[in-house]
Amino acid sequence: MNPFKGRHFQRDIILWAVRWYCKYGISYRELQEMLAE
Repeated sequence: MNPFKGRHFQRDIILWAVRWYCKYGISYRELQEMLAE
């Protein structure tokens, strides 16, 4: 089973975003702005 199947972003982008969220405690809004770039 692939938990990333059907997601909007690629697997690496999702893992990168989760890593930054957990490590630095940034908000979802900041994370969304970073992904938009």
